[in-house]
Amino acid sequence: MPHSRRFIHRFTPRGLGAWLALAFSLLTVVLTLLLVEVVESAATSQVKSSIGYGLGEMANQTADKLDSGMYERYREVRLMARRNDLISPNASQEQRRAILRDMQATYGYYEWIGMAGLDGTVLVEARGMLEGKNVAKRPWFSNALKGNYVGDVHEAVLLAKLLPVQEGEPRRFVDVAFPYLDAAGKPAGVLGTHLSWQWARDVERSIIAPVQTRNKVQALLVSAEGVVLLGPEGLQDKTIDVASLREARQGRTGYAVERWPDGRDYLVGYGATRGRGDYPGLGWYVLVRQDVQDAFAPVRELRRRALWSGLGLALLFSLAGVLVARRITRPLEALATSADHLRRGDSTELVPGGRGYTEVRKLSGALNALVAALVQRRAELQSLNDTLEQRVDQRTVELERALSSVRASEQRIAAIVEAAQDAFIAVDQRGMIIDWNPAAERMFGWAAHEAVGWPMAEMILPERYRPSIAKALHSLRQLAPDAQVRRRMERTVINRQGAEFTVETTVALAGVGSDAFFSIFLHDISERKKVDRMKTEFVSTVSHELRTPLTSIHASLSMLDQGMAGELPADVAGLIRIASQSCERLMRMVNDLLDIQKIEAGQMEYKRTAQPLAPLLRHVAEAMAGHANLTRVKMKLDLPPGSDGVQAEIDHDRMVQVLTNLVSNAIKFTPSGKEVTIGLAQRPGWARLSVTDEGPGIAPAFQPRVFERFAQADAADSRPKGGSGLGLNISKAIVEEHGGTIGFETHAGLGTRFTVELPLA
Repeated sequence: MPHSRRFIHRFTPRGLGAWLALAFSLLTVVLTLLLVEVVESAATSQVKSSIGYGLGEMANQTADKLDSGMYERYREVRLMARRNDLISPNASQEQRRAILRDMQATYGYYEWIGMAGLDGTVLVEARGMLEGKNVAKRPWFSNALKGNYVGDVHEAVLLAKLLPVQEGEPRRFVDVAFPYLDAAGKPAGVLGTHLSWQWARDVERSIIAPVQTRNKVQALLVSAEGVVLLGPEGLQDKTIDVASLREARQGRTGYAVERWPDGRDYLVGYGATRGRGDYPGLGWYVLVRQDVQDAFAPVRELRRRALWSGLGLALLFSLAGVLVARRITRPLEALATSADHLRRGDSTELVPGGRGYTEVRKLSGALNALVAALVQRRAELQSLNDTLEQRVDQRTVELERALSSVRASEQRIAAIVEAAQDAFIAVDQRGMIIDWNPAAERMFGWAAHEAVGWPMAEMILPERYRPSIAKALHSLRQLAPDAQVRRRMERTVINRQGAEFTVETTVALAGVGSDAFFSIFLHDISERKKVDRMKTEFVSTVSHELRTPLTSIHASLSMLDQGMAGELPADVAGLIRIASQSCERLMRMVNDLLDIQKIEAGQMEYKRTAQPLAPLLRHVAEAMAGHANLTRVKMKLDLPPGSDGVQAEIDHDRMVQVLTNLVSNAIKFTPSGKEVTIGLAQRPGWARLSVTDEGPGIAPAFQPRVFERFAQADAADSRPKGGSGLGLNISKAIVEEHGGTIGFETHAGLGTRFTVELPLA
């Protein structure tokens, strides 16, 4: 044991030069090997990709050549079916046979070319085979009449006994058939061909053969059903299901490394036939495979060369490192000698003379200054150390207080959420529930431990609303990080028993970044909704019940006002007139309530027809002239030249109702002596109807509520005129039902203009 220690100590580096030499050597070896490994890895990956893409391109070329060949045969047979000298009823059987024989000789892959009548009887064939036989039940005949002109690969049936025996494998064909037409353009029969499967073998050899011997590449042609039509002997006519075939079925071209049923790993390039021109294709897939060991042989050779090159470079750099280390350590050795003299009390400089490089000279100067400052810094350090402990204690106390404050804040928030009367649900950005308070348990019937961790949509939303929640969460995740999200809305939810009810929700985004979540408060408003429905039903019932007696009262008062009961005293006639006007106003209010009820129920009827708008405006102006005269307001009709041709598809009565309401409001708020203007204008695709008054304008505080129900301005001159506050709301609903828009512009002291825009007919 002592001998082994002495042996190890003997060969351990003692000086800085030796250590630097050893470090340089190890570092250069490691770096060189790493660099070689990186380069080799990149080159290997590139070579593998090149080999794989080569096989994929070979598969794609084979598929393209199969498509090209089938397209040529498809076009040839279609042209043959259109040759007048072949399909003419005046052509003799020998003439037809000669033409077919010539076509068969031109392209040797046609094993059988013949013409059959509509009953399926073979009329003529290039070599007389099957003439007089009935082929009506053969797929190529029936499919051609149905418009399917190409059949997939199949073995010979009727021709098996007539054609010469083929060695190696049974005869197989691809059928190409087209109907030929008579003089009237109707099918007179079918021209059919049996294309020998040998042409596919030739296509395979033309592409695969150049690399077959050297690289041991195998090509497989697979049908749409996964049956190997062409390939190695062991796989012929077998059904396969490999990953590369599934990729080819997706219309992709590329390569994959996969294990096949024979237990061997292959590099497989894949491609798919896609048809060409009007040839639809048969959905064939081409797989070109090569054993992984054979395919990646160049990669192994590349790795071997890279390894030996790396080792050679590492040795060369190690020798260079030894030389550099010796040059670096010589000035340091001199510095170490001077430092030792300084330790023994010698006041000589650390670096004698001007020898050594700049760094050594700077180091000696820095050490001299360091020694001078060391004593002073030691005293300062002692003082700083005394105060540092006090600062640490102070910061520790402050951190403990801050932590206590945070914990207290969290406890207060948790207590508030737990005691809240409204249900609270916290949902992360994926839509999963992360918090569920007791009010939520009471509202939905799910305990907190049952709800947390489940998707919110599945727990509380009816099935029909769940897709919309997924879209909403997706859109919210796309918002900017600093975007503020706070929404209040009504939603229909379900409890544990599946019963639906309505809640009012307040949604806010809490937190930032990936830790952000949605806090949702839900308030049950099903009872309020029930009260609203009862109120609506009550208003509807009262409106209907008031309408009939009001109609009778109004008719009676109108008759008295018109003198049907004889001349009345002046004071009585005045009271009758006031009662009639009040009754008429009450009837308008009832009619407005009924219209609102119809609009809510979707029962408002519209009879829209395309009609000019100018006569409509004239009609409204004439109808409202009397009302304007009573208030001494002038009526003006602004119809520019050519406006008589402006048409829109509208319900005449409903649009009169809208304009009458707008004009009535304008007259109501226009001072005596001023005027109300009814105008018509046109812009591309739209007609604009406007009603302008010269009143005081709409107050800014009231503008957002102009089209709300029962909304009335607080102007001093509006109260004597009365109104239900429903007219503009009804007008907005009618205009929007016509596909238009309604809005207004107002200026204090200058008046207001309401505009209705309708799409042109």
